[in-house]
Amino acid sequence: MTTRFRAAVLRSREDPFGVEEVILRSGPAEGEVLVRIAGCGMCRTDLAVRRSGGRSPLPAVLGHEGAGVVVRTGGGPDTAVGVGDHVVLSFDSCGHCRNCRGAAPAYCDSFASLNLFGGRKEDTPRLTDAAGRPLAPRWFGQSSFAEYALVPARNAVRVDPALPLELLGPLGCGFLTGAGAVLNTFRAGPGDTLVVLGAGAVGLAAVMAATASGAFIVAIDHNPQRLALAERFGAVPLSSGTMGLPERVRRLTDGGARYALDTTASPPLINDALRALRPTGTLGLVARLHTALPLEPGTLDRGRAVRHLCEGDAVPSLLIPRLTALWQAGRFPFDQLIRTYPLSGIDEAERDCDAGRVVKPVLLPEGRDR
Repeated sequence: MTTRFRAAVLRSREDPFGVEEVILRSGPAEGEVLVRIAGCGMCRTDLAVRRSGGRSPLPAVLGHEGAGVVVRTGGGPDTAVGVGDHVVLSFDSCGHCRNCRGAAPAYCDSFASLNLFGGRKEDTPRLTDAAGRPLAPRWFGQSSFAEYALVPARNAVRVDPALPLELLGPLGCGFLTGAGAVLNTFRAGPGDTLVVLGAGAVGLAAVMAATASGAFIVAIDHNPQRLALAERFGAVPLSSGTMGLPERVRRLTDGGARYALDTTASPPLINDALRALRPTGTLGLVARLHTALPLEPGTLDRGRAVRHLCEGDAVPSLLIPRLTALWQAGRFPFDQLIRTYPLSGIDEAERDCDAGRVVKPVLLPEGRDR
């Protein structure tokens, strides 16, 4: 069985995306489902392939914040979704290593290979272009910059069909990462204090989750429009150019924040965040560092800690329903961060994302715009 559909293909790191016909040369095997994509968020991890130095194979169909409807299933004991189910797609994991068995799939032993650098062995010959030339194995278990995506069933999380499906995809990665850091890693609650560095999609999701949790939040960014958004969602805004930034944060948080979340990968801001923590405070890093991180003397004194967080320490099947419930209650308004584009507008979406004109682009494969 073959399926022909449109997808955005990135053929080289220098070229724009091209929307073209691709061919899926087999249906879902056991433990897999075929999903008709309603919408797919664009994440900076997708765009970072251009700077991956060839580690992520091309040509490829990228996209890993997909949401859609299951149209075919390969069955199997691990397939918890069925035809007609509305699903949000998240990252891939093996399901059987120690971390997966310990409810930490974001730290799967095979995370890098499954999501970034080659996928599963059985994926390689299955997706081709219209001329039959192979495309790279599915990206993050999805490759959802497309009209259809063949995914491991463990990636697919069933959601209420009354929800706006085309907008839900970012809950599988970007919004999951920011909210998960607050709800899972920090377990922030009333009376806690949080500093968020960077008011992009991940940072603003953290702000919304912290507001929903009753925490006090300071948001730091250089972009006045992003700071205005953070303030709308409940944070005290501070410019990253503020003189004496750590001291200002300590005054706002009665002696120092309990938690800080960095989404910028900026060594100076990371050091400022550590100095803004109270004793025993914790800094979480979610952005990939591209240079060495020199820690200034004293930043780790008095029990302060720093750790890297992946995918918000989330079990997607648990956190995604929690976030949709918060949205339905008016407490996690992630839809206010989204601008939609038709799939054919993917290059415009990338330009707007790079320029900071949009927080979270979402591509609509059927060409619907709103």
